[in-house]
Amino acid sequence: MTTPSPSPSPSGAAEVGGGAAQAGASGAAAGDSGAAPQEVTITLDGREVAARPGELLIAAAERAGVYIPRFCYHPRMRQVGMCRMCLVEVKGPRGFSLQPACFQPVANGMEVRTESPAVKKAQDGVLEFLLVNHPLDCPVCDKGGECPLQDQTLTFGPGETRFVEEKRHWSKPIPVSSLVELDRERCIQCDRCTRFAKEVAGDPFITFQGRGDHTEVNTFPDRPFASYFSGNTVQICPVGALTASAYRFKARPWDLEQVESTCTTCALGCRMVVQSSSGEVVRHLGVDDEAVNHSWLCDKGRFAFEASTAPSRRTHPLLRSDARLRPVSWQVALSEVAGRLRAVLATDGPGAVGVLGGARLTNEDAYAWAKLAKAVIGTDSVDAQLDDGLPAELVAGLPPATIADACAAKVLLFLGPDPREELPVLFLRLRGAVRDHGLDLVELSPVDTSLTDLARASLRYRPGQLVDLVRQLLGSLPPANPAVAAARDRLVAGGGEGVVVALGRSSIAESEEQTVAAAGLLRRMLPGATFLPLLRRGNVRGALDAGLAPGLLPGRQRLADGGAFATAWGGLPGAPGRGARALLEAAATGQVRALFLLGADPLSDFPDRSLARRALEAVELVVSVEAHPNASSEHVDVVLPAAAPSERAGTTTNCEGRLSPVGQKVVAPGLAWPDWAIAVELAAALGADLGFASPADIVAERARLAPLFAGVTSAVLAGTVGRMGALLPLRGRGPDGELGEWPAGATGGLERLDPMAVPGIASVESQGAPSEAGVVRAAGPVVAAPVGGRMAAGDDGPAALLSWEPPEALPATPPVDAYSLRLVAARRCYDGGTAVQASPSLAALAASPALRAHPSELERLGVASGTKVAVRAAPGRLELVLEADAGVPKGVAVLGAVPPAADAPGASALVRAGDPVTEIRLETLEAG
Repeated sequence: MTTPSPSPSPSGAAEVGGGAAQAGASGAAAGDSGAAPQEVTITLDGREVAARPGELLIAAAERAGVYIPRFCYHPRMRQVGMCRMCLVEVKGPRGFSLQPACFQPVANGMEVRTESPAVKKAQDGVLEFLLVNHPLDCPVCDKGGECPLQDQTLTFGPGETRFVEEKRHWSKPIPVSSLVELDRERCIQCDRCTRFAKEVAGDPFITFQGRGDHTEVNTFPDRPFASYFSGNTVQICPVGALTASAYRFKARPWDLEQVESTCTTCALGCRMVVQSSSGEVVRHLGVDDEAVNHSWLCDKGRFAFEASTAPSRRTHPLLRSDARLRPVSWQVALSEVAGRLRAVLATDGPGAVGVLGGARLTNEDAYAWAKLAKAVIGTDSVDAQLDDGLPAELVAGLPPATIADACAAKVLLFLGPDPREELPVLFLRLRGAVRDHGLDLVELSPVDTSLTDLARASLRYRPGQLVDLVRQLLGSLPPANPAVAAARDRLVAGGGEGVVVALGRSSIAESEEQTVAAAGLLRRMLPGATFLPLLRRGNVRGALDAGLAPGLLPGRQRLADGGAFATAWGGLPGAPGRGARALLEAAATGQVRALFLLGADPLSDFPDRSLARRALEAVELVVSVEAHPNASSEHVDVVLPAAAPSERAGTTTNCEGRLSPVGQKVVAPGLAWPDWAIAVELAAALGADLGFASPADIVAERARLAPLFAGVTSAVLAGTVGRMGALLPLRGRGPDGELGEWPAGATGGLERLDPMAVPGIASVESQGAPSEAGVVRAAGPVVAAPVGGRMAAGDDGPAALLSWEPPEALPATPPVDAYSLRLVAARRCYDGGTAVQASPSLAALAASPALRAHPSELERLGVASGTKVAVRAAPGRLELVLEADAGVPKGVAVLGAVPPAADAPGASALVRAGDPVTEIRLETLEAG
């Protein structure tokens, strides 16, 4: 059991617990951005302390070292003053009176008492009333040991109760969703869960019901808490009323160990802690990071840890024999791969070998595999993306923007997938920016998305016509409607200064050429704009930075400019290799004979399933480095089992280019190895030495050879930069002139959030194994501080490493076929990916495949919503359920890009790689 304690901020850190985050939520400004905030003076328990204008009293007191108890207060949400636990005495015209500290902004000269007899009596009364009907079942309550009610009752409560009557009883627990269970007897009606659901997530499925002593929190009848963010309500609940089905009765805080890490289920890189008990991961909790996730996690990132212990987990090397994969030793597996690879190299050369994937790896793993592929094997046909992302040079070469830049932009032009489905916590950040700060959001999308209702302008285009819409926005074509004209005026003002473009692929049923051309137009016409790449897979940005892309080397350097790497590695490929699509096309025609899959599943992830299948069937040697089986496993000849997240240490890079640590908490099961070790041992089997005995050796070589990683040493990664994350390249020099750590405030503003906001983390720190998750130490003095996380003018650190030249020619607009619909292949948060399917809590949430179209299309066919129809496209025919959706424009149809199961139909069965758009025709089954 822990006693809440004040958490003073590290020197130089951006204040989360009482700074801009809560000031914005309370409707008061915390000071001008970039300027030192003006201070006011208040008298707190007889001593004068400094506070910020508009800052809430509860936060100002905590920064001054005075902890005021609270239940309903949360610094990332609007305050409601529900619980009255934070009552303090504030002096007014008629003397001191009790006021809720979470609702009272500070004012110059304010006098406050937090320990007077009146305050103590109020605290006693509040706690006594809360315990009137609260069950005293702490020994069997899942919140026991990390319960703020338990802690504050012992610290601030009366010590005994006068209530002897029977307590209220409810049936329990109630599953409000498949992930969250509700015990209404324990609820203290703090309004945290309902506020989060309504304000932050925009999913008001859980609310107060009833009146008086019958008031309860519950969902609507027959309407579950179907939110991608429901697990956050469990984390912020101050009692045991909301519990996670995956964690119930698993462990107590004193049974747990934890390490700080980064979520890799998508490319946003949310900060979290990984908690384990008895050598098994049992829980993920969000850590507050001002730069990235504000303490929130999506349910996929929160519960996907279950996949690490799934029965399907790969634990031993496998070798195909007699049409079956059979367990073998590592020596046999590596010898088999090396022998067959030597035969391919001897007859067809390095060009006959390809490597697909790598976004599942850490940065250090990816570097080792890039060195193995490009220096030992000699192939540059390496691609971490599967023809469903953005060109590597575009990602690295556009003027960069951060997540914070996007939220604070003068205008945010969002051109990409539905963030709620692909980058869920980015959706929360953008929703909060619109709600609290009036972000001017302009959305370009072929269909309605989660941003449509938030956008100031949501503009539609038919697949294949994105460039035409962008030209209208930039003034080179007449605007199609007044909304386009109004958005154009806001975008082009000042040459795009203050404009951020969030850029990604909204559909994999189109080729990348429209998105690339649109990016080129925006780059030329808005020279002041910056770009936030919307990448999907967890560490795809890090894999590209590590050189897992054709024509690139680690550190965003072109192959032709890699003299230092050629010397250190002993040689490089002579010319850029094939990307994912060209690689699979070459494999399908016999030009590629050996293929490595680094956590990749081409049959599910590549947009053209037919091409992927032909390629896998034609390749002589398919080696899969994987943690779980997938749809492509039936074509694999050798399986090399790899460590999963939380089983290896390293770093990852999110979509904005922020380097963050990945912590190891448990040991990989069976004979699974970290990916870097597999690369080292395979190189040894081929007669080469990568020179790595640990990830630290990789970090040292990378810092020496790649200017992007200059200064990113093991010592730096073990300090503030590693714990907080930092944009690369590092800017700032230590007292000895070396590139080194940044001060805490410059790397994102991570600090200890109010301990009541993350009780599960603080309690494990004090009761479990020693840990500093969520704590930031200030680094030593820095002479040249970074500006916006990037190179300041005149700084003598490494300059921009790669530039991207926009294409001059624009792609032709495909003609419209009046008899066809254009397909939008959109990804879903829950799909047939291994992380979801191997996690019992998530697998059932993957929706059945259904084709969505405008109601008029169903009327034309003469069928009702929910009817199965035939869908024809160039690659083949599918039978799918057709659903009416008014959010889908006429002439367009939407289908999930990845099916919910390996044998289920998905959009990739209808897409032909290289086609600018995918045209489909609908027929009734009788006609088909």
